[in-house]
Amino acid sequence: MMIDETKARYYGWSVVFASWLAVFCLFGFRATFAILEGPMAITLGWTAEQVTLGYSLMMVFYAVVAYFSGMMLDKWGTKPVYAVAAVFGCLGFMLTARVDTHMAYLFTFGLLGGVATGMLWVASTVSVRKWYIGDSYATMWGFAFAGGPMAQFVLAELVKPTLSASQAKLDLAIRPLVENNAALVPKQLALAIAAKLRDPDVLALPAVKDALGGLEHAWRHQMTLLGVILFIALVVAVLVAKQSPERYGVQPFGAGPAAPGIAVVVEQEWTTAEAFSKYAIWAVILTFLTSMMGEFLIWTQVVSYWTQDVGFNLEKATNIYALIGLVGIFSMPIMGKIADKVVRATGIETKGRKIMLMSGPAIGVLACVLLLASPRADIFAYVSCFIFAIYWAIVPGGVVGYTGAVYGRKALGKIWGLATMIVMGIGPFVGSYMGSLLRDISGHYTYSIYFALGSFLFSILLATTLPLRVEYTKLRTREQGRQGRLTWI
Repeated sequence: MMIDETKARYYGWSVVFASWLAVFCLFGFRATFAILEGPMAITLGWTAEQVTLGYSLMMVFYAVVAYFSGMMLDKWGTKPVYAVAAVFGCLGFMLTARVDTHMAYLFTFGLLGGVATGMLWVASTVSVRKWYIGDSYATMWGFAFAGGPMAQFVLAELVKPTLSASQAKLDLAIRPLVENNAALVPKQLALAIAAKLRDPDVLALPAVKDALGGLEHAWRHQMTLLGVILFIALVVAVLVAKQSPERYGVQPFGAGPAAPGIAVVVEQEWTTAEAFSKYAIWAVILTFLTSMMGEFLIWTQVVSYWTQDVGFNLEKATNIYALIGLVGIFSMPIMGKIADKVVRATGIETKGRKIMLMSGPAIGVLACVLLLASPRADIFAYVSCFIFAIYWAIVPGGVVGYTGAVYGRKALGKIWGLATMIVMGIGPFVGSYMGSLLRDISGHYTYSIYFALGSFLFSILLATTLPLRVEYTKLRTREQGRQGRLTWI
């Protein structure tokens, strides 16, 4: 099947839009957890560690499924991948809204949610890379990845009014039990109420029990609504998704014509064993893994940090958290364009991607420093979200860009699928679990944020070791049909 350039561009944008929807749904699962975590723990009587375990388990299944989704993508395209995600994602949210036991929660949110999210990440990133390469990839991925912050902002605003109103009723029921409550400033009062919520005798009071029932109904209703939204969005993604450009007789955008007299390298279809025999893939895996440890710790714990340690009420903490999404809507495409300009300036895609992958975790370090300063002044919390949105726009897409520059597009689905399985099976689980564990041990989140800061620092060091060239053998050239050892740069 052959299509003209106009239709090819339309198909390319269709792929980006489908990817945008997939990322929107993926981060719908991930971003709303930070807001729903507190109400779930309060109303179900679970510790932060118990609630976070469901999220951590989701990321383990996410990692395992990611590998198989990459294989599905290479063989059948994105449509079946998005279809599976639509079913499991809807069930994950809607059944979690009905759980009463911890084991049921681990199954619905952990297993079903993990299958859904595992289907979405590899398919969304690799499908864009298959259509856009070179100095056009990061810009187009920036547009697609804007679905993530859009989900964080829009869905946070969606669930906030109901949850905030229910939380306010609970606070109003507990406030008379706080000694000297009229003399306390809002931060002190919020911390005192949080302390009272850990007292079983307080929770047994009729007024408090009634308010807790209202809060429980609120988060269950919001979970159901999120399931419906996710299903509709992914059905649309299935309808607009396209196959790889070669299926339509066109080349990916960003693949410039060869200079006269110079042999054009044909991409090798790497086997998984060949790809993982090179240091490049392990360097990018470790760089991404350590960044994910820090990132997911922040995602899952920052709202609780602001409400329990800093003293913000839930509405204020949610508003600040949503700022990451609001800024990210613009930072994703802007940082994508900047990354592509760096690639053009260096003349070597791997070098440009490496520079950005060193910069991203450094920005994450700065965001953690500002978070730690939140108790001193509210402005530090706001600025930390702005900075963190810039980090977010660089690293997740940058690692796929680097991997695609090294290994090409033909087998990128299975290569990046296995890499994702390793990264997401370890990084998010360790990061989110350590964040809640350190909080339960110490009684506050300060050490949790220090752990995230250290993870970002380690990621910077690993990014400096990313190789610019990878040698492999048996690579064909189009002009002369020669075989031999070449260096991919």
